[in-house]
Amino acid sequence: MPVRLGLPLSRLHVPDIRAEVIRRGLVAAVSDTTIWRWLSEDAIKPWTHRSWIFPRDPDFEPKAGRVLDLYARSFEGRPLRNDEYVLSADEKTSIQPRIRRHPSLPPAPGRAMRVEFEYERAGALQYLAAWDVHRARLFGRLEPHTGKEPFERLVAEVMGSEPYCSARRVFWIVDNGPSHRGRPAIRRLEGAYRNLRLIHLPIHASWLNQVEIYFSVLTRKVLTPPDAASLDELAARILAFQADYELLAQPFEWKFTRANLAKLLEHVAARSLALPEAA
Repeated sequence: MPVRLGLPLSRLHVPDIRAEVIRRGLVAAVSDTTIWRWLSEDAIKPWTHRSWIFPRDPDFEPKAGRVLDLYARSFEGRPLRNDEYVLSADEKTSIQPRIRRHPSLPPAPGRAMRVEFEYERAGALQYLAAWDVHRARLFGRLEPHTGKEPFERLVAEVMGSEPYCSARRVFWIVDNGPSHRGRPAIRRLEGAYRNLRLIHLPIHASWLNQVEIYFSVLTRKVLTPPDAASLDELAARILAFQADYELLAQPFEWKFTRANLAKLLEHVAARSLALPEAA
């Protein structure tokens, strides 16, 4: 890493590598092209980077495994019954309409869509959504702020409708955001609904929350770019997309299982052990 070389850089590029190997006396002379060829042959690209989070939740595997079991329609070793449901819920925060100073231009032959760089802000929306994992039903609402009360309004909307209000159990899979964090949220929500079970993901495991897949679709199809003439127009567009999406939606083909989880954690553990040696 550059910091270990005493260089004021965040990452190395080919000219930096060339200068360093010559300074160390590893070679008398070498060209950038030669270094580039060596790196290409070994598939090493030090000028690129990828974000990475090592699992820090001490109960990562049992928490993640419980969620994966629910996706496979089982809980605590027993199959779910027909009157038991699994919902994945979260918030997509701070969705801001961008009012462009000039209208965007459509694509033309040999030219991509053109979007004006300058824009005005017009407030922000918070989109709360719950996705029925096995029935592909979608619930969503827009709020001016996130928090316990907005999330509980989403829960009330779902739990007040059939088949959830008369279900044997309804499992809500959530992350550890402040709107539904920890034991207080479990006591609050399970106390309000006799058949609700709040299931927390491990810390830093939103990638296991299926509603995030829907949010990624929404981002690509509606919010890129997030052009709108007003906050109300953007809100109407999001809710219209939600209604259209649910008409065609199918359950996601979730293929990540407990076996995949075990392999991943084994791989991560091996990397964690290797880091001190590399240092």
